[in-house]
Amino acid sequence: MTSTASHNEGRVWFVTGGSRGLGAAIVRTLLDAGERVVATARRREALTTAFGPDNDALLSLSMDVTDAAAVRAAVEAATARFGRIDVLVNNAGYGDLSLFEESTAEDVRAQYDTNVFGLMHVTRAVLPGMRARRAGRIFNVSSVGGIVGGASGTLYCASKFAVEGFTESLAQEVAPFGIHATIVEPGFFRTDFLEATSVKHGSNPIADYAATAAALKGFYDSRSRNQAGDPVRLAQALIVLADAEQPPVRWCAGTDALAMVQSKIDSLQAELNAWRDLSAGTNGDFEFREETGSSAWG
Repeated sequence: MTSTASHNEGRVWFVTGGSRGLGAAIVRTLLDAGERVVATARRREALTTAFGPDNDALLSLSMDVTDAAAVRAAVEAATARFGRIDVLVNNAGYGDLSLFEESTAEDVRAQYDTNVFGLMHVTRAVLPGMRARRAGRIFNVSSVGGIVGGASGTLYCASKFAVEGFTESLAQEVAPFGIHATIVEPGFFRTDFLEATSVKHGSNPIADYAATAAALKGFYDSRSRNQAGDPVRLAQALIVLADAEQPPVRWCAGTDALAMVQSKIDSLQAELNAWRDLSAGTNGDFEFREETGSSAWG
């Protein structure tokens, strides 16, 4: 059950990838709502350009999530400045929308270094403080592509599926300490995610895939800056979720994400039902009979 009560004044948020796109919208919305924010990005100048100089409510820090030492230093600086981190928003990431055979092993590593291992570096650095206080909120920004795969998602969706498995498991590990972890699954939102400054396409073109790759790139290019999702409304929703006594483990954002997740649920249920007997039959003769009352096996 969510709460619409006014949020806790003085709460401290730590936001990665805060200089542009969804991250910048989150930082600006939090500041406008009276929250205190530690905004991080690879280039601190980009943060000061976007939000101005540091003040009582804002601390801007240079931090590359792929650098574990830099992450630890940033978390220490944030704690020294504000005393604690109440809410972590793991937003930093990018999309490699290459077809698998048109990607390289280096592309795969780079995608995971940022989207998965970087997110883990930040979470690992923030958790001890939350655990000591027996309180905290973690929002791991995944994507609807973290639950629904598709062509050109072999790298990006794989990384986001990993984020979802990590977060769903982590939520159970940290719940006894009063820490809640939530997966955020945005659909298409109006950010620079699909711009050349963020997205990456195949670095190893193959003729057999030329038509498919061109069609997919054309689709993404046509969507860029025309997405239905409003980043500010998503940021406002994070405040509502942070106020919730029992926030969800998985939350999708946008009507397109709602439709895609519902379709995935329906598809999973249909597939499970279609192959239920074969699945159950792998238990072995005695166990299968005992659990189902069926004599079909053996």
